[in-house]
Amino acid sequence: MAEIEYRTSKPLRRVVRVHHPAGAGEIVLRTELDWDRDVRPSEVSGEGTVAVFELEAARPYLYFKPCLRTAEGELRWAVGPNLLGVMTHSAVGDVYPHFAGSDRGRFDPLLEVDSRLLGRTHKLRIFLPPGYAENPLRRYPVFYMQDGKNLFFPEEAFLGSEWNVDEVLQLLDAANAVDRAIVVGIHSGDRLREYTKPGYELYARSVVEEVKPVVDRRYRTLETPADTAVCGSSLGGVVSFYMAWQYPQVFGYAVCMSSTFGAHDDLIERVLAEPRCPAKFYLDSGWPGDNYEVTLAMALALSERGYRAREDFLHLVFPLEEHRENDWGQRLHLPLQLALGRTGAARRGRYV
Repeated sequence: MAEIEYRTSKPLRRVVRVHHPAGAGEIVLRTELDWDRDVRPSEVSGEGTVAVFELEAARPYLYFKPCLRTAEGELRWAVGPNLLGVMTHSAVGDVYPHFAGSDRGRFDPLLEVDSRLLGRTHKLRIFLPPGYAENPLRRYPVFYMQDGKNLFFPEEAFLGSEWNVDEVLQLLDAANAVDRAIVVGIHSGDRLREYTKPGYELYARSVVEEVKPVVDRRYRTLETPADTAVCGSSLGGVVSFYMAWQYPQVFGYAVCMSSTFGAHDDLIERVLAEPRCPAKFYLDSGWPGDNYEVTLAMALALSERGYRAREDFLHLVFPLEEHRENDWGQRLHLPLQLALGRTGAARRGRYV
């Protein structure tokens, strides 16, 4: 079958700003229109950290890549996949390339935060996206995830089964599907006590008052609720829902997978009785079993209270999937795209 060529009746234009520390050389672009030709900026900021480019194409998208031309004339291509510029969106696109190191993210050493509220120490596994160290001009959304031992390394995970969070983010990044993000994996303590009522009240306070301030001080985070999510499965889904419901001024989005609603909490009753919460919720489960019925009950409670499906919450069912780490990891790409996807980021006017 012949390849279909997509063309528009007149050229489409898009403005892209490339942010990179000054002094290393001149930022240029290479595009698929001619990968051997430099596209020079139409404007460079006074401090030299932002190069502005005006792109034009006869179809609704254009692949391109930032390059660094050194004083010696060497051309360094940005690390990672070619970037996808969608020409139909009028907002300026902001790009933060890096020209050395890996196209994969990295992990900081295990971070310990003492909790006066819980009388114990939090252990945090921090995933930092590609280019974090080289390009200090960029700040990132943050995903706080429960059961941090199960997220990244099989040697730490329950029964050796991890979520493969970093691999999922790598694939989505290669597809130009999501914004890059920092992930904070919070190791669990006593799950039954701290992830359920009333113990989750102190646990949530500890994350808000003791953990998040440390993360925001140490890392270049975006601190608004729209850029801060909380995620968990099973009991971790319950506490994640509670955290966003109780602290919507902190967590604007909660991912609740296979959650045990109603077993050790009163969250469905709170949804039915309390004023509207501005946070958004992702709810899912496997079927049969896997807390399908209580997850559906929570989704219908939200609907009963006027929350709009697909706008304020999303409820999905995955036939034959089970209550296990591997299944949660395989569908994690869905809530990540809802939280970090290109269309949502474009509405906020930040990214290509």
